[in-house]
Amino acid sequence: MRDPYKVLGVSKTASEAEIKKAFRTLAKKHHPDAHGDDPNAQKRFQEIGAAYGIVGDKEKRAKYDRGEIDEAGNPRGFDPRAHGAGGGFEGNPFGGGGGQNQHFRWSSRGGGGDTAEGFRAEDIFADLFGGLGGGGGRRRPQARKGDDLSIAVTVSFAEAANGGTRRITLPDGKAVDVRIPVGLKEGQQIRLRGQGMPGSHGGPNGDILLAVSVAPHPYFTRDGNNIRMDLPVTLKEAVLGGKVPVPTLDGSVSLNIPAGSNSGAVLRLKGKGIPAHSSSGGGESTGDLYVRLVISLPEKPDAALKSFAESWKADYDPRSKLR
Repeated sequence: MRDPYKVLGVSKTASEAEIKKAFRTLAKKHHPDAHGDDPNAQKRFQEIGAAYGIVGDKEKRAKYDRGEIDEAGNPRGFDPRAHGAGGGFEGNPFGGGGGQNQHFRWSSRGGGGDTAEGFRAEDIFADLFGGLGGGGGRRRPQARKGDDLSIAVTVSFAEAANGGTRRITLPDGKAVDVRIPVGLKEGQQIRLRGQGMPGSHGGPNGDILLAVSVAPHPYFTRDGNNIRMDLPVTLKEAVLGGKVPVPTLDGSVSLNIPAGSNSGAVLRLKGKGIPAHSSSGGGESTGDLYVRLVISLPEKPDAALKSFAESWKADYDPRSKLR
């Protein structure tokens, strides 16, 4: 076996914490479960464990540094073949054969855990798996948080803008009321803490993440905190002007159309956009509603309008700017 310090990639002056960190990193990287049936990974994994069995044990490390034992943990001058130790761990915590010229026999000593001539298996598992429990050297299951669940939810444009409460049925059949925050945006998540999968070994439940989609509105579109819409107006309303009803999130309001308005003209209704909300940050105010006028002719033929158009002597060219 190679020098255990070199196997772990640490110097001979490395602290216990540095050695443990190096071992943990290498053991996770070369764990056989992550490499399928690769025999080289298995061999490397066992070599890492054997190296840590020497320099990860304070007493053995001191003996190794003084030259009293070799890389396999045997006294200097000891021939393992003469003693029937043909390589490989018996009771190797990593399983399988391995460990060049290293032979461990496991025994229970006074409830202090499995030992191998001073080598404690739980020292390996504590670093690799995150801690052990009481007597016998067996691992105590770690508390684990339950898995999070993701649920897709669609809300209306008005719900997203004004907020509200939506009843959601969870995967376990339980119905819960979910608060929809004011100003909710497309793709925003709502977290329901503790409503996910159960935890294990005393761990907390996971969460439910609601991935929210906002259903398209028939005529509103969102632009930040503002709302935009196209408003059809008659030819008469555009020419003569007048007041027309306009839908908003809060109901219909009256909008004054200036005389001589063209299609494409944009009018603003202040404060009729998305309500102010804390998630916007920066103290944003309520948005506005921007209304774009679109002149709309009758769907059915209108004889009077046709007669007027035929007798009207237009003295302007609306396409002059295109030349």
